[in-house]
Amino acid sequence: MQNACTGRIDRAGRSVLPAWPIILASAEGRAITDKPHTETGAQGGVWETIKVVLQALLIAFVIRTFFFQPFNIPSGSMIPTLLIGDYLFVNKLSYGYSRHSFNFTVSLFGAELFRFGPLNFKGRVFAGQPARGDVVVFKLPSDERTDYIKRVIGLPGDEIQVIDGVLYINGQVVRRERVADYVVPDGPYRGRRIRRFRETLPNGVSYYTLDAFDGGMADNTPVYKVPPGHYFMMGDNRDNSKDSRFLDEVGYVHNELIVGRATIIFFSHRPEARLLLPWTWPAGIRWGRLFNAAH
Repeated sequence: MQNACTGRIDRAGRSVLPAWPIILASAEGRAITDKPHTETGAQGGVWETIKVVLQALLIAFVIRTFFFQPFNIPSGSMIPTLLIGDYLFVNKLSYGYSRHSFNFTVSLFGAELFRFGPLNFKGRVFAGQPARGDVVVFKLPSDERTDYIKRVIGLPGDEIQVIDGVLYINGQVVRRERVADYVVPDGPYRGRRIRRFRETLPNGVSYYTLDAFDGGMADNTPVYKVPPGHYFMMGDNRDNSKDSRFLDEVGYVHNELIVGRATIIFFSHRPEARLLLPWTWPAGIRWGRLFNAAH
């Protein structure tokens, strides 16, 4: 997404300026002498441009690989925290590096152009532990080519359960309070009102969740015992999220599968905005979400 280019004008360019005394003195010799300098200058300008572009690509590669990687949100499982059409940066330094930290693809118009990683090593380097309540990107355990983004609810050794839509951690109810309904801002369900709650985890982290209806598939669950080295993830849109409650589809997430922590939303657009239709940009961009924290 980053690009840069530059150029320079070689001194050979002075041949286009009026220099009548020199031309009159030796017109033929001057023309022969200037021609190779002009070609050299043009070639030098092209080479300088290529070098700058390559340097910019190298810098972008290093930043993406070791520091911040951009992701977009294609589904509504994290509404109201994250919306479809949000673009955010994920901090890859937050929890150290695993082999999946260096695993990404470069695509153009939906076609995969280049795939890098994963590297062949185990464990994490400069390891840090996700905190309860962090919003993280991880590789789907059943398909390590697929990225998921959810909230960390359970830590290694925790017991997690949902009863009548209410979350329990280690046998203790997680406090939640009803707040103003969430009104769907755009899309086919625009204007629909959904029950919204503020949920507060034992460590004091609070955030909003949605409860679309009673009796959802995962509103009543067994007790999940989080294995060592694993985490229990849930989406904030509780009735519309495939997460660790579904053991066959997501299940517990090993710490090696975690890519990084979501940090900031750098761009967001509504469904009606189209990249190739510039006149849709002013109304299609969610200006109020730009540079918001992604938690």
